[in-house]
Amino acid sequence: MKMKTNKHDLWRSLALTVVAVAMAAGAPSFGQQPPPPPAAPAAAPPPGVAWSSLSPEQQHVLSQFGSQWNTLPPERQQALAHGSERWLGMSEGQRDQARERFSRWRELPPEQRQALRSRWQRFQALPPGEQSRVRESYHRFQQLPPERREMLRQQWHNATPAQRQQWIERSRAGHQGPAGGHPAPHMSGPPPHH
Repeated sequence: MKMKTNKHDLWRSLALTVVAVAMAAGAPSFGQQPPPPPAAPAAAPPPGVAWSSLSPEQQHVLSQFGSQWNTLPPERQQALAHGSERWLGMSEGQRDQARERFSRWRELPPEQRQALRSRWQRFQALPPGEQSRVRESYHRFQQLPPERREMLRQQWHNATPAQRQQWIERSRAGHQGPAGGHPAPHMSGPPPHH
């Protein structure tokens, strides 16, 4: 009996990790990026994913959702199916990293998790080329020294909405800032304090 409980806990943990990977992979780090413009009106809702269309391996990873699968919203079914594919394609080291990210995610206050979900959804609504540019910008940002990253975070936090919009537009236009290729806010004088 003890073995079954541990196995159940393991699969539950796995499934929760899949959910976290599907909903938040990179989302906490994406929170450092300037927010994208509002998305265009959404089209028809995506189709659901039939449980029978999942591979046996995916069904095993998602087994805790099996009995309620047909009641899940189509978006959630798609996210879980995609997350299970990603999970199955990961090395053990990548799975360990995903578990760590999920652990950090669960420690966040609910309002912060919701804000990150919203940012992630806006990111996913971007065209692929724009997503690629955002990822490249983020990777350049991550290469900066910690002090420079913190300074840019503070500039962003202290900027007015107009200054943030100007930063976003300059970044899209390909203007590079003083951070070694990372677009930086174009502000004259010290940033305003709120």
